[in-house]
This record gives sequence, C-alpha cells and structure tokens, in this order.
Amino acid sequence: MGVKVRFRRGKWWVFVYRDKQQFAKCIPDGDEDLAREVARELTAKLARGDRGFLEQWRARNPAPALATPAHPFDGYFRQWLESYARTHCKASTLAGYRHAFELYLRPSFGDRDLAAITRTDVKQLAFDLLAGKLPGNPINPRTKKPAKRRAGKKSRAYVKATLAPLSEMFNHAIEDGHFTGTNPALRVLKRTRGEEMPDRRRADFLTSEEAAGLLTAAREHFGRWYPFVLCLLHTGLRIGEAIALQWGDVDQAGGFLAVQRNLVDGKLTTPKSGKARRVDLSGELATVLERVATRRKAAALAKGSPAPAAADWIFTNEHGNAVDPDNFRRRVWPKLLAKAGLRSIRIHDLRHTFASLLISQSESLAYVREQMGHHSIALTVDTYGHLVPGGNRAAVDRLASRLRTAGNRPPSGPPLDRLDRRGRRPAAGSHNLAETQVEPMGIEPTTSRVRF
Repeated sequence: MGVKVRFRRGKWWVFVYRDKQQFAKCIPDGDEDLAREVARELTAKLARGDRGFLEQWRARNPAPALATPAHPFDGYFRQWLESYARTHCKASTLAGYRHAFELYLRPSFGDRDLAAITRTDVKQLAFDLLAGKLPGNPINPRTKKPAKRRAGKKSRAYVKATLAPLSEMFNHAIEDGHFTGTNPALRVLKRTRGEEMPDRRRADFLTSEEAAGLLTAAREHFGRWYPFVLCLLHTGLRIGEAIALQWGDVDQAGGFLAVQRNLVDGKLTTPKSGKARRVDLSGELATVLERVATRRKAAALAKGSPAPAAADWIFTNEHGNAVDPDNFRRRVWPKLLAKAGLRSIRIHDLRHTFASLLISQSESLAYVREQMGHHSIALTVDTYGHLVPGGNRAAVDRLASRLRTAGNRPPSGPPLDRLDRRGRRPAAGSHNLAETQVEPMGIEPTTSRVRF
C-alpha cells in the first residue's frame, strides 16, 4: 500500500494503492501543496488502520483513465530499428543501437508518448550515466532475465553513443510528422568553452625494432600465423579486412591488394569507410603470399581436391575456414606477445604501427590516409599528425626564412612616408606627378581643409 501525488488532466490527484487496487481523490483547487498535505494525512490514517475513506473515494472520485499514447516510445523505437536502422546501418551499428535501447533508453522512457519526452528528460539520462546511475531494471530480451550492466561512471563518448540512436529516431519522427518541435536529444552533451577538453588518447604503436621482434617470434614459434601478422604490419589493414581477403584480391602484377570486404561479428560487410580501396603490396609480403598459395595448391593436389579458387580465403584456420578474430585474439595473440617480449597491446595497434613507420620515413599524410582508408585526411592528421618528424620545427624555420627574404627585398610602390592620410597607396603614377610639382616647380599639391 502506498500514497502518491500525481498531476493529471490539469488537476492534482492523491492516489492510494491497496491490494493491487487504485483509489483516487481529486484536489479541486489544483494546489500541489494541498495535495501533498492530504497525502500526509492519509498516510497517517492508514498507519492507524483507518481505511473507511477508501470506499467513499472510489464512489465519488473514480481514478482518471490513462490516455493511450499516440506514439509510445517502446513500440516506435522498435519499429524504427526494424525498418530504417536494419536497412541503412551495418550489423555492428544495429547491434549497438539495440544494446543502448535495451539497457538504457527503454528503462528510461518505456511506453511514454514521444510528445511527452522532453530535453530535460534526455539530459537527465545523460547526466545519470555520466554519474554512474543506471536507469530502471532492464530485461535481456533473449534470456528473459535481468540484463547485466557494468556499474560505474560512463565516459562522454559512451553516453554520446547511447544517445545517438535516440537523436536519429527523433529526426525521423519529425520528418514523418509524428513529433513536433525540435529534437530533444540533439547535441545534449554540447561542450562549453569553459569546459576542459580531455586529453585525446594517442594511438599506441611499436617501434621498428619491436615490430621486427614480433615478426621473428611469429616466424619461429607461430609459423602458421606468420603470413597473417606480416600482412597486418605491411598493409595496416583492420583485422576484419585482413581476414576477409580472398585470392582474387591479390594483384601480383600491379603490386596491390584490393580491400573490398570486412568481417564483423561473423558477417561480411563493406570496409568501415564504405568504400573499396587499393593497398600497396610490399615485395616481401608478395613473396610470402605466393609461397602460401603454392603450399595450398600442393596440399590440395595431394588430397585430390581442386586448387584454391579466387573466392577462397587467403588466411584460414586448421579446418580451412575463415579465421575467427576472437579466437585469434584470445588464444594466439597473448602468447605471441609473450614470445616477442612485448607489452600488452591490441591487434589494432599493428595498424597504428604501420602508419607511424610510414610517417617516420617522411611519407606524406595524404599517402598514409590513402593506405589506411580514412574517410577524411582530418582523421589522419588528428591521429598521427604529432608523429611527423620535425614537422613543427621545419614549419617555423620556413617562416623565418621567408621573413628574412622579405626584409632583403627592395620595397615595391611608393615609400611609407608617401601614403595618403588614410594609409593607402596612391594610384599608379600619381606620386610621380606630385614629385614633379613639388620639386621642379615648387608647387605644393592642395590638401584637404581641416575642420575642428
């Protein structure tokens, strides 16, 4: 049993819940303070066992019926997920949207009408996540059991990713005429000028000596995986892009790999940028891949099987299937790092190593961007610009040299003492006329009248 105060239909109501039944009393004056005072008195009566007023309430003031939401959030978001997001988003993005919905968005907004969700509500959810407060008690849709969520404060990036599908859904609701006004989830975590910018995490990478040690350990102790690790270091491919390589993607004559696919969560999709690209093939990697192809053909011939086709995977497991990235990450990668005597780094850091080694040998950022497949060179500069050797010092040296050259160059046009009263240079030839009038003839040009 409990007593609660609610505002509905423009009036304040006091609700009493008893034995799964609801009793209500309307406060006609519409005063919240009065409603809460009545609630306190009723709580005291119930504590004394006085319940005679409940039936009187039920007869005189029936509880107001709850209006059915025109666009309940739960159903609307699910429909948006299955229609737009499933069609236009990658599988990994769709999975992230569902994760955010089940763990945070649905427990926060439930079946509330879209029109009832305000910017204050969305900001409160964002601030609660930043503070480590988790909304509601979500249920895992597959197991039908309470979902597991990590406690603790969430980062700004995590909260932004959580609110991203909510903002996108409201954009479509506005376009379809199902929501009026501005998007309540738009730029909720907009950074203010006075707020300090967090330090951007710089990519971790191996030195050339460490990378060589890693390749040596792979060749001597993990010979099966040596071509795979060499490919990651010599091309900078994402692990999903390397796993999805097929023999038809190798162009030995042209000296490049055609990166056309990406393996994410066991599903083939496009590369992260959405576009195919060509990556230069080093001579060493080309030789190693050619040996792998030769051994693969010999093994197939010995078994009486057909030779590898263009659509076959380059890198396979023991059973000839595509490499499982999680299996490699758990069972092979830690052991390989231990054999090489290296610190614990991610497989993705080999991609950063590829970029850093190119930059250290003075390759242009434009070339690095092309090989890495970044959608914009701004991303390349933000991530690897600090690695450009002596870039800042060379820039200021060029500036100093330009200033020295300008200081030794004879001035063009009239000298500064012959500028007009507004600091402008005279028109071409006008200063020659003035010199002719002043010096040979002794006639001074007329000046403007000065007014005080």
